[in-house]
Amino acid sequence: MARKKKEECPSAPAWLISFSDLMSLLLTFFILLYSMSVLDIKKLMKFLWYFQGEKVLQYTKTVSLLPPISMLPRDMALSLKERIKRVLPIHAYQIEVIEDYVIVRLFNDVIFDKNSAQLSEKAKKALKNIARVLKALSKNEIEIRVEGHTDINPPKGVDPWELSLKRAVNVAEFLIKNGVDPKKISATGYGNTRPLYTWNQPLLRRRNDRVEIIIKVKTVRKDLMKQEKKQQSQEQ
Repeated sequence: MARKKKEECPSAPAWLISFSDLMSLLLTFFILLYSMSVLDIKKLMKFLWYFQGEKVLQYTKTVSLLPPISMLPRDMALSLKERIKRVLPIHAYQIEVIEDYVIVRLFNDVIFDKNSAQLSEKAKKALKNIARVLKALSKNEIEIRVEGHTDINPPKGVDPWELSLKRAVNVAEFLIKNGVDPKKISATGYGNTRPLYTWNQPLLRRRNDRVEIIIKVKTVRKDLMKQEKKQQSQEQ
């Protein structure tokens, strides 16, 4: 009986061949994505001119690109957080991003002296850091509104409307003194009409006593897109 010839190299399983083909296709796909993301406009135009039989000097139309917004709300919030946490304890502030708004909440048990509108030393250091971020932004990109709030049940003899307004005004004035454009800041007081928490829990109720710095990031991109469309229609 003849001996069965031993295979020199065992054949690969069928699934391995399919898997290698899949990996090759994925690699090609990601290379295409990368190449499209780093597209050179000048080289693309030369490539098109070559097939269209046109000379480079004959193309005189300029292509304008929309500049991106210098700082998005989330980036702004991270920058503010990095500066505030150097000065204030974590329970003294809260930062929230809602669509085009960044809300910085400063709780009054750390920011102000008890039952007064006088800024504490920690608050002044934190507000200086906030002012540096706001000052660094383009003047046409943001609007700032400072809102004062008090607890639902303020101490006897304290007018919640007057106290909340004084606190908001003091914060706004301090930001202006540290370089923020006064035309972009408004201040208002809501007294005890807009609490964060209504539960009968002392620690949460204390957080109703606060000042909020609400920063609206203007969507300049839409305005620029309108200008771009208008310019294109005029050229046509």
